[in-house]
Amino acid sequence: MKTDTQLFEAFEYGTLLVDDKSVNLAEIAWWNHPKFEGVALKHLITSAQSDGAFSFHLVRIAPHKTIETHIHENELETHEVIGGSGRCIKEGVTFAYGKGNISIFPQKTPHSIHADAEGLYLLAKFFPALC
Repeated sequence: MKTDTQLFEAFEYGTLLVDDKSVNLAEIAWWNHPKFEGVALKHLITSAQSDGAFSFHLVRIAPHKTIETHIHENELETHEVIGGSGRCIKEGVTFAYGKGNISIFPQKTPHSIHADAEGLYLLAKFFPALC
């Protein structure tokens, strides 16, 4: 069984197979989240690549950092926890986040994400695309 770090690295340095080509995920840059300190994003599939239908993002939350409460007006969001641990607060209810957990947030659902001491790694998907 892979450790949390190995599973995350499998995604961070893996391969995206799309259409008739493959993309080395290590070549996609990390971006610091514009609002939340200690949160970085790697945009795996964007609106431009899916005609606006969906977007996929790796999310890396540093130890003890938080994505504060927010909503997405027009997008359904999913999280697949691929490493680390923390908690999600969804509409006031707290859920433990650990490897293998999946969450679904319909449009306009208030939620926040909090990383524990080891940090938290997510595969986030948006329908339609976030960016």
